[in-house]
Amino acid sequence: MALDRDTVVRTALRVLNEVGVDNLTLRRIATELNVQAPALYWHFKNKQELVDEMASTVLAEALGSAEYGQDWTDLLVNYGRALRGALLSHRDGAKVFSGTYLTRDDVYKGQDRALRLLTDAGFSLAEGVAGLMTVHCYATGHAVEEQATAGDPRYRPQARAERIDADELPLAHAAGEGLFGDADERFERGLRLIVNGMRKANA
Repeated sequence: MALDRDTVVRTALRVLNEVGVDNLTLRRIATELNVQAPALYWHFKNKQELVDEMASTVLAEALGSAEYGQDWTDLLVNYGRALRGALLSHRDGAKVFSGTYLTRDDVYKGQDRALRLLTDAGFSLAEGVAGLMTVHCYATGHAVEEQATAGDPRYRPQARAERIDADELPLAHAAGEGLFGDADERFERGLRLIVNGMRKANA
């Protein structure tokens, strides 16, 4: 197998899915590639640089898979869905990729197309950037929470409700389903609020 940056990144993503972020090491990735760890330093000077490339690959693919269409609302909804799906498709994906440095130029091609649709719809560039980043941060944060609470019975709506006095705090008691119910429904609800808010601001 030829050892190049893309091969290392794809292997690292596979290892991440197998062992999680806490056990993701250059040594483990090198073992998967049947090379010695120093061989990876020809391509990445340290683990963080590799993680940055992994994150950029995931983001580029999310932007690439989003359906742009002719409507900015469809763009934002599809981008949010694609990004969340990409992060959830990797073990600890949202946690690993939050705040990483983008290394791939093709990320900017997708970004430019998205901002073109938004500015053509009447948003200023600053507003378009803010809208795109709001969806980006929302999708990332939602994925972080999903992966952090997945499988933990303490976050089930019923378990939460049992801890809260319904007479004293009726709204907090009833909020469990909205906070920890079906993840897809919760995500879509928030995404609609963002898009509807932008639509009103642009009216």
